[in-house]
Amino acid sequence: MPERTALRKRVALIAHDQKKDAMVAWARQHAGMLRLHELVATGTTGGRVADAVPDLQVRRLKSGPLGGDQQVGALMAEGRIDAVIFFVDPLAPMPHDVDVKALTRLALVYDVPLALNPATADCLAATVLAGT
Repeated sequence: MPERTALRKRVALIAHDQKKDAMVAWARQHAGMLRLHELVATGTTGGRVADAVPDLQVRRLKSGPLGGDQQVGALMAEGRIDAVIFFVDPLAPMPHDVDVKALTRLALVYDVPLALNPATADCLAATVLAGT
């Protein structure tokens, strides 16, 4: 991964199936700001965002249930993620709920800002990702 600076952050993008459209809409809305940062995403989410905003460079990891959540967690544990935007669907059953909880726990342990919905992602974008 390229070296980050105080202004250039490494941001992980993750969205549950029913929230992928919301993630795509959020990425479109914030594309100008996202271009300034290094993006990593779980597989399907990264593909959807890259297709919707072709000039965004998104490093795609594995799909969440196939290990992508753990890949993001490992990057956090190594100090290689500065923020996580994870649009969670609280109403859908999640067969990989343990992975989601582990990712949330790692964000807490390593003090990584974690946005779980568009409103908190907007706050993250206006502060941490804006360099303020």
